[in-house]
Amino acid sequence: MQNTRIYTTAFASVYPHYIQKAEKKGRTKSEVHEIIFWLTGYDEKSLQEILDNRTDFKTFFEQAPQMNPNVSLIKGVICGYRVEDIEDELMRNIRYLDKLIDELAKGKKMEKILRE
Repeated sequence: MQNTRIYTTAFASVYPHYIQKAEKKGRTKSEVHEIIFWLTGYDEKSLQEILDNRTDFKTFFEQAPQMNPNVSLIKGVICGYRVEDIEDELMRNIRYLDKLIDELAKGKKMEKILRE
């Protein structure tokens, strides 16, 4: 997987697409935030700082307060790759987030998305 350019992409430049994808399917910005907070340990204030500072994906995940211990329960295909088979940790984390947003947009219940 040679898509390392995304590592230096500002999280803030992709974030509106997450929101738009969810809202197009009748889901909410707060649900997107819940997913981000669950996955990374960020909260509303720290997420806003990430967006304001145009923090890149690499830093976004490296400085995440705490990756959720249940991320290993996220399975399936996203962007043509099985997320559980992605060896590069940063790319796997990016695809975990993509997968969770996809599940939200597909109408899954939050309990299932958050692996509860």
